[in-house]
Amino acid sequence: MDLFDISDNINDAVNAGAASKENAAGFLPPLAERLRPKAMQEFIGQEHILGEGGPLKNMIDSGFIRSLILWGPPGSGKTTLAGIMANAADYEFYKISAVSSGVKELREIIDKANISFKHYGKPLMIFIDEIHRFNKSQQDLLLHSVEEGSLILIGATTENPSFEINAPILSRVAVFTLNPLSEENLNLIIDRALNNDETLRKKKIILEKDGINALVRYSGSDARIMLNALEIAANLVKPDDKGNTVLNAKVIEDAYLRKSRYDKTGEEHYNTISAFIKSLRGSDPDGAVFWLAKMLDSGEDVKFIARRMIILASEDVGNAEPKALNLAVSCFNAVNTVGMPEARIILSQTATYLASCPKSNASYLAIEEALYDVKKFPGAVVPLHLRNAPTKLMKDLDYHKGYKYSHNYKGHFTEQTYLPAELSSRIYYRPADIGKEKAIKARLKDLWGKNKDYGEEEGRNDDM
Repeated sequence: MDLFDISDNINDAVNAGAASKENAAGFLPPLAERLRPKAMQEFIGQEHILGEGGPLKNMIDSGFIRSLILWGPPGSGKTTLAGIMANAADYEFYKISAVSSGVKELREIIDKANISFKHYGKPLMIFIDEIHRFNKSQQDLLLHSVEEGSLILIGATTENPSFEINAPILSRVAVFTLNPLSEENLNLIIDRALNNDETLRKKKIILEKDGINALVRYSGSDARIMLNALEIAANLVKPDDKGNTVLNAKVIEDAYLRKSRYDKTGEEHYNTISAFIKSLRGSDPDGAVFWLAKMLDSGEDVKFIARRMIILASEDVGNAEPKALNLAVSCFNAVNTVGMPEARIILSQTATYLASCPKSNASYLAIEEALYDVKKFPGAVVPLHLRNAPTKLMKDLDYHKGYKYSHNYKGHFTEQTYLPAELSSRIYYRPADIGKEKAIKARLKDLWGKNKDYGEEEGRNDDM
């Protein structure tokens, strides 16, 4: 299908001057669609790649579009940029979503691209929204066509391409990172909507300052969400005696259909994940589940939550319960496989387990102290007896001399120095007197008690 789809064809008509007119079916596209830019000069934001001399701007201006991935948060302009590139390149353009499209549809487009390239020397362009949702085999279908140039791939993803896009695809495309829209960007988009959309102009909207602030704040930097909320708000309020539609913060909050202060990029995002982690660390499964529920109810990325639990399992549980890390990693893999809403059960199981585990940050403190010493003693060298000696010269220099092979001794252990001379008395790992680490501490005392003092466990500094 040439260019987007039926809704985008309607959008073309809207931008051509029929913004307030409904089609024969009585359908008026949403405000976000009516305002979707069709040319570079209309696009707002992403100045780092679209400003004067920016790499993507240069590509679009030249009309020579190569395969690329647009990586950025929702509502940052990925779909809009794909349409602008399609117009600039004047290629036959197909738009699909990895959520709803399968192998059959993908193969049909690839076949058309191959025919077009073979007979006319002209590639096709395909925009794949949420490309990270395609599995490995689906992504691999694109390889040959992208490599030979018969298919120009524009992929959009909210996930890190390094983790979600196959390496062979990444090696054949450019990756452009889109930033969350700034407050200034969002204010410009609001001004454009109020000034350029005929439907809103007819309502004589007066957007009060607290309404603007609320519209921007609750959007989570997502322009699409913000414009949808503005359109809903404009239809919630009856005009006053002068025919003006006055929108304040209260109306905007109602338009967002919730008053929760949580958003996925603002302060409450960080406040809530902090409360969740502190509840896990503090061994309160009830607090952990509550903050987990708030994040899930607000649409937080389940993989983000799972990743944070992986870190906590090692940093705050550690060897007090080594199985915690295994469960946390399994949790990430599981929620990545099943998605919501079932992922909530897996996240809850893992969160309650981690909260209930004995806690130790000994491993965390060990690596932090060791890193400090590595920087403080940059000249520390490996003791000669720990060095291999594969050559005669190395043997003559006493490499490996005096090394004791542990398995040749009773209990597979014998005392010898494993640290640089200037750090030989250091103890980095001090196991806690709790959980599995209690047994680990007892063993280390038995092995090293003559030379190392495993005294009382040390606390840690609050880091969140």
